[in-house]
Amino acid sequence: MSDAETPVPEPALTVGEHDPKLDKRLEDELDAFNAAATDGAEHAEFSVRVTDEDGELVGGLSAWTWGGLCGIHLLWVREDRRAEGWGAKLLRAAEEEAVRRGCDRSTVSSYTFQAPGFYQRQGYTEVGRVPGMPGGHADVYLFKKLG
Repeated sequence: MSDAETPVPEPALTVGEHDPKLDKRLEDELDAFNAAATDGAEHAEFSVRVTDEDGELVGGLSAWTWGGLCGIHLLWVREDRRAEGWGAKLLRAAEEEAVRRGCDRSTVSSYTFQAPGFYQRQGYTEVGRVPGMPGGHADVYLFKKLG
């Protein structure tokens, strides 16, 4: 058998538990692909937090910026502090940071049992939804122009 006729082994396909190293590799590869496809637009992450007088977390927000877009990833406020406006303050601080980083628009998704109404009260507009979430819920996608 000549070299041209040597069979190429098939890659191995495996399914397993969550793999943080795989996640990191996928993120790195996709970030590189996305940067090339978007003329090198930088992707960066940031966070906003509120702590009480004892240093305990009251609430927090994580977000990313990429090519003028801010994506709100996670926003949570401790149950005993939810009626105090911390969600709006966290979101406003994130939007201000996004503008400082050159963003002019923001996006977020929220399940129907979470907070789409909250985001709408903060000026976000629903732009789509994906039905079929557990319990008969949907994932709602929202958008806002900043500045």
